[in-house]
Amino acid sequence: MSKTKKRRLWMRTAVLLLFAGLAGFVVYQSISGESVVVEAGDKAPDFELETLEGETVRLSDYKGEGVFLNFWATYCKPCEEEMPYIERQSKIFEDRGVQVLAVNVGETEVTTRGFVERKNMTFPIPMDTGEALLNTYGIGPIPVTFLIDENGYVVDRITAGMSEQEINGYMERIVPEGEGD
Repeated sequence: MSKTKKRRLWMRTAVLLLFAGLAGFVVYQSISGESVVVEAGDKAPDFELETLEGETVRLSDYKGEGVFLNFWATYCKPCEEEMPYIERQSKIFEDRGVQVLAVNVGETEVTTRGFVERKNMTFPIPMDTGEALLNTYGIGPIPVTFLIDENGYVVDRITAGMSEQEINGYMERIVPEGEGD
């Protein structure tokens, strides 16, 4: 075997071993990675995301207010159905200390903006394009909504689409004390 062929064989072997090692590392990380699921009673993990309008939003900025934290995407039919309800209820509850943050997960700005404009959504739309926040909160299928009280604790985790009546009841649960009717 010539020196050139031997050198090629060693290079191919090295590249193959590198890819095998990388694949093994990825499999190991996915198996050993801790999967945290945020549930009722937990302190809601703080986050910082850029909204569709280019503003930075942090959950901690809403201390003292109830937060209706909704994770959604444009391809999700239950998400699409509940957005007009969330929009109407957000108008009712914003003066009572409840804010909506509707986190779009894994989609482009163009796709999201078109949907938001069609649905006339006016609340902040933080963009979780890399789905890091989705993973932080331990979310599988969407929609998922977290009811967060004025102290930053999760009151409830809703893992299904919601009717307008249900959304009203959920928002009522996170009205800060002293912000009654």
